[in-house]
Amino acid sequence: MSPNGWIILDKPLGLGSTQAVGAVKRVCREAGLGKVKVGHGGTLDPLATGVLPIALGEATKLCGRMLGSVKTYAFTIRFGAETDTLDLEGRVIAESPVRPMLPEVEAVLPRFTGSIEQVPPAYSALKVDGERAYDLARKGVAVDLATRLVTIHALSVCSLSDSEVTLVATVSKGTYIRSLARDIALALGTVGHVTMLQRLKAGPFGIEQAISLDKLNEVGKGAPLENVLLPLEAGLVDIPALNLGPEQARAIRQGRVLAGLPHTDGLYWARAGTVPVALVELFGGTATVVRGFNLPDVAE
Repeated sequence: MSPNGWIILDKPLGLGSTQAVGAVKRVCREAGLGKVKVGHGGTLDPLATGVLPIALGEATKLCGRMLGSVKTYAFTIRFGAETDTLDLEGRVIAESPVRPMLPEVEAVLPRFTGSIEQVPPAYSALKVDGERAYDLARKGVAVDLATRLVTIHALSVCSLSDSEVTLVATVSKGTYIRSLARDIALALGTVGHVTMLQRLKAGPFGIEQAISLDKLNEVGKGAPLENVLLPLEAGLVDIPALNLGPEQARAIRQGRVLAGLPHTDGLYWARAGTVPVALVELFGGTATVVRGFNLPDVAE
């Protein structure tokens, strides 16, 4: 039977998100699981490490929801030089002798907490006139990206040295940490770029649940997939469950509307026993299917 659930990969440096998905597909083939549908819940640049949720089977239906989830990052800003990519890969385009002290850094962070506007990096996957911004930037074309509104839910200092500060930020979908680092440096009267970026949390998944590439590869060599696979519902712990009786579960599986439910409005995951049946939206006591799951009636 095809697996359904989540592998939370601690993505190593240098590996792209698409390559990580490819690694999971390869391991599934090596483990004799055949062709498994695989997707990821939020791109991480090759220079970033940390939590990369990878969905298998029916869990891929939740990838869109995971992409829009709140995420937490640790990142280091090196003061004194700004690069065209805003990270270690680029060439230096501006320099400054200013090195902020801890009180100055702490004083400026409230300006970057809450709803803020930011301009995405020129080296980003956003499209400009049908082309990726990073492709245009590599050709030497000036890239003019629109300001976007993002939310920084929390921002704090982790450590500070002579020329670097490490921060932890919890952010909304669409936030560019490299842009945040650039803007913080500028607000401190200097310039900077990101030298380290680690995702600590994506939606409900934290770094403590993440496994190494070596641990993943063990599955291809005979280790049970259950050692690394979290159930589909692990991606739904941030929303309430709706318990269904047999007739209700049958109706939801057929895509029918359920009425007369004594629950508040909002998004729920409907289950029959312990088995997820669907994501449903409740409004005025009526449940409408948002996304159905084709899982066995009896939990394995």
